[in-house]
Amino acid sequence: MIKTLPYQLYNVLEVRARLGEGPIWDAKEKLLYWVDIYNHRVHQFHPASGKSRFFEVCDVVGAIAKAGANRLIMAQRHRLAFLDTQTGVITPIVEIETDLPDNRFNDGKCDQQGRFWFGSMSASGKPQASLYRYDPDGSLHVMETGLTISNGLGWSPDQKIFYLTDSSQQKVFAYDFDAVTGSISNRRIFIDFTGESFYPDGLTIDNKGCIWSAMWDGWCVICFSPSGEEILRIQLPVQIPTSCTFGGDHLQILYITTASVGLSQGEIEKSFYSGDLFALETDSTGLPAYDFQG
Repeated sequence: MIKTLPYQLYNVLEVRARLGEGPIWDAKEKLLYWVDIYNHRVHQFHPASGKSRFFEVCDVVGAIAKAGANRLIMAQRHRLAFLDTQTGVITPIVEIETDLPDNRFNDGKCDQQGRFWFGSMSASGKPQASLYRYDPDGSLHVMETGLTISNGLGWSPDQKIFYLTDSSQQKVFAYDFDAVTGSISNRRIFIDFTGESFYPDGLTIDNKGCIWSAMWDGWCVICFSPSGEEILRIQLPVQIPTSCTFGGDHLQILYITTASVGLSQGEIEKSFYSGDLFALETDSTGLPAYDFQG
């Protein structure tokens, strides 16, 4: 146990993932799902028992969301697919960006209406990544272009603001959001990390509208107010926190995924638990994860 004031931080799963990402809480089954992108795995963790298992999904997997009982929707390298969490069977849905070999899909989430939002990232560093929305009726919509690393996304509790991170640009953007149509507009910079030595990665939002963002290369998760002011910086024993989400019976436990990819031997010695899954007891309450309704 590592004590951080005013919270307690626990290493709940020593798994040494290469690139842990995309945690989502299944409130019905009381499970945490998350991915190890480069090891091509979808993990399932049961906090009450401490039991964990994973599914081999045969390719990179950047994002997942619940899609009904015993099913996840996945954004893989260049496709969407369903994963049956009882059998492990993968069912392809649609291929996207196959003409961009340097791209792969990254972070994603479902909105309250059951639409799956997911973005791509460009390994070449070119601004050729995009943000997509996949609707329950099977239609695919391009929501944003000109991105480099589409990352942490989420919605304000009142469903009026949509947040999107471009890690390479070191910015979190805010948009006006129309919950009925699923449209976004009026992009503006919400938080600018230009000049910092770290990069904003995955994020989650609590029921007061505060944004909790994991900082790649930053050894921390930072909580920001709805106006973008830093409220709290939670120091971690690992160099590369990647994403976070609220879970537990009351959505007050912050689960944090981390990575070990790219670290030198010396950095690993300083950041020995890189790739493990952490849990933080908080007095904040998260928002529920929503299922894809297709």
